Amino acid sequence: MARKKQKDVECGVVTESIKGTLKQKTILYFGKKPEYYVQCDQEDCQHVDENRPPCPLTVDMFEEELKEMEERRRARKEERG
Repeated sequence: MARKKQKDVECGVVTESIKGTLKQKTILYFGKKPEYYVQCDQEDCQHVDENRPPCPLTVDMFEEELKEMEERRRARKEERG
């Protein structure tokens, strides 16, 4: 399994540099398109895993990684026919 990529971000909420990791939400049934969020390394932050202001983390930060995952998913689907 590929290692999860992290991004360094200056966070105004905790006033220090933090790391955000792209994570996939749990899918409860087969066939549903995956949903993602960014997990913060600051567990004590009141905004952890919310990804809405004032949190500086957004899924858009990982746009390239999401495109790559979608292309791999599409290729696997085409291989299966």
